[in-house]
Amino acid sequence: METKWLEDFVSLAETRSFSRSAQLRHVTQPAFSRRIQSLEAWAGANLVDRSSYPTRLTAAGETLYAQALEMLQSLQNTRAMLRGHNTSGQDLIEFAVPHTLAFTFFPAWIAHLRSSFGPIKSRLMALNVHDAAMRLVEGGCDVLIAYHHPSQPLQIDPERYDMVVLGHEVIAPYAQADARGQSLFSLPGTVSKPLPYLGYAPGAYLGGVTDWILKQAGCPVHLDRVYETDMAEGLKVMALEGHGIAFLPRSAVKKEVQGGALVEVGLPGGQSLALSMEVRAYREKPGVKVSPSAAHQLWLHLTQGQPVAHSSR
Repeated sequence: METKWLEDFVSLAETRSFSRSAQLRHVTQPAFSRRIQSLEAWAGANLVDRSSYPTRLTAAGETLYAQALEMLQSLQNTRAMLRGHNTSGQDLIEFAVPHTLAFTFFPAWIAHLRSSFGPIKSRLMALNVHDAAMRLVEGGCDVLIAYHHPSQPLQIDPERYDMVVLGHEVIAPYAQADARGQSLFSLPGTVSKPLPYLGYAPGAYLGGVTDWILKQAGCPVHLDRVYETDMAEGLKVMALEGHGIAFLPRSAVKKEVQGGALVEVGLPGGQSLALSMEVRAYREKPGVKVSPSAAHQLWLHLTQGQPVAHSSR
């Protein structure tokens, strides 16, 4: 039996919805259903009454729900005590950050943070958005940092997690500049001659945002996907070599734009395809007893907007 099965079951007991719980647990609904079935196989009893809607627990399910809450809380308390044995662990803040933000936003943000918050020891886990969110959900990090746009919301349960906006990022289309400083490619392209497009791989968060931008454009944009990858840095390198147009965060191309290597591409008439996104931080809401960890002190600093006395030993 895996602890994530219990967390899945608790979510289902509280939402009464397989689809909603699957969103909150960042898995597909079929995968979520299989995990509940695995838990039922382990328990040797039906835990969910599937003949009703909204979903109801069976008598066995109600019993397990109460026990699961106690077990999960006990595991969290034990984890906190184990970390308490390690003084350096109290000072180390673990961040789960999608790859692009790890390269663009995080280095400058952490440098600014040191000037206002004080010395900080951190561990960065650079992952895709799904895995970064799962690190938070499964208790594998102190803070998740991720993009947010209403068109692509992360399903982070506000009842369980705190959130603060750290800043904003703009994503826009860029291409290699020619000798005159103009883009090698002119939007919107044509049906007979679509423009080479450097896109994000399926499932990438920025790929979803880019698709939304193109759907909202004032005219049809004709693109031919010639290359794709999960990471913005990979698209930037290809754009610098003149392989096509790529939608990139402005912070990722700031130096290249200033140096004249890349240029932002717009639609005729000066219409921009740039889109602003929030950069958000999330953490699990603390229990009644809050440990005096560096992560908690950092959160107070971020939410109160005031320097917090803090020093790493």
